[in-house]
Amino acid sequence: MSVYDFTVKTIRGKEQSLADYKGKVLLIVNTASKCGFTPQYKELQELYEQYRDRGFVVLGFPCNQFGHQEPGTEEEIEQFCQVNYGVTFPMFAKVDVNGENAHPLFQYLKEKASGVLGTKVIKWNFTKFLVDRNGNVVARFASQTRPSELKSEIEKLL
Repeated sequence: MSVYDFTVKTIRGKEQSLADYKGKVLLIVNTASKCGFTPQYKELQELYEQYRDRGFVVLGFPCNQFGHQEPGTEEEIEQFCQVNYGVTFPMFAKVDVNGENAHPLFQYLKEKASGVLGTKVIKWNFTKFLVDRNGNVVARFASQTRPSELKSEIEKLL
């Protein structure tokens, strides 16, 4: 099993198989528009622009589970990301990342890459999962880890 076995909804409501990203290095991030870490959108977009021609893609998954910091509709989220941060990387429909309604993709990601002290739960917005070209989860990074700090990890996989 790999991330390619999952189907997700785009921010515009279309079903999309993650198999469409086979052969790419992925950074999967749970995002929020009203969070102290929201400015990370800028660095996520910069990473995407810097490495996309080499087969790197950022996948953003809005989540409202942490302090209700993603209250908007998908349309509002998409507009916010484009207007404020120029986001052009793929964004998806709002998901739960923890609890009984957690999206199966995030259940899988947490199982494959645990957090500090082996915890499975995602603690906050902008937790990042790095996935290699074969769909294997290779690392998990906390909210506090700035996207720009991941360049060497991404380059190793490219």
